[in-house]
Amino acid sequence: MATKDAPPRWDRKMQQRLARGEAAALGELYDRFASLVHSLAHRVLGDERAADGITREVFAHVWEHPDAYDPKQGPLRSWVAALTHRLAVQRLRATETAALAQGGHGSTEELERKVRRASVAARADYIVTSMPAPLRAALELAYFQRRDYRQTAVDLGVTEDEARRRLRLGLQLLSTAHDAGAPPGAGGPA
Repeated sequence: MATKDAPPRWDRKMQQRLARGEAAALGELYDRFASLVHSLAHRVLGDERAADGITREVFAHVWEHPDAYDPKQGPLRSWVAALTHRLAVQRLRATETAALAQGGHGSTEELERKVRRASVAARADYIVTSMPAPLRAALELAYFQRRDYRQTAVDLGVTEDEARRRLRLGLQLLSTAHDAGAPPGAGGPA
């Protein structure tokens, strides 16, 4: 039986394959995480081209530094998301700071508020896409279709208590978006 701290087998094997320089491993990693990386970068930057650039940077970094991922710190998905977040925030700060230096409107305080809002939004997106499907389904029914817990229970075919539990857990997870500026597992990707 695997211990709680043991990283998923796929993550360890992927890191080993990348460390050996297997191009196919990078392709698999890209197929698995490219939409996550791009959507997080786009959420922070609000720009398709910039998100494309960050996506390239993230996968180039992973390819060049596979040893930077420490499986003991959490899943590879979280590490890739944290790396994406860090690079996107750096790009946003650089772009906005350059605009301020060229006489743009605003202040450094407004820049930091913008970075914070973008970080919270990206973290919320990450949390929703990472939560277990039953919690996500309950939240989507409640939020997008304006269902209460009773209607959610009927739509999901679960008890009202189970629907309330799923909604409560989903909202608790989502509320952590304000608690930190980076996705979970952001213990400092290098």
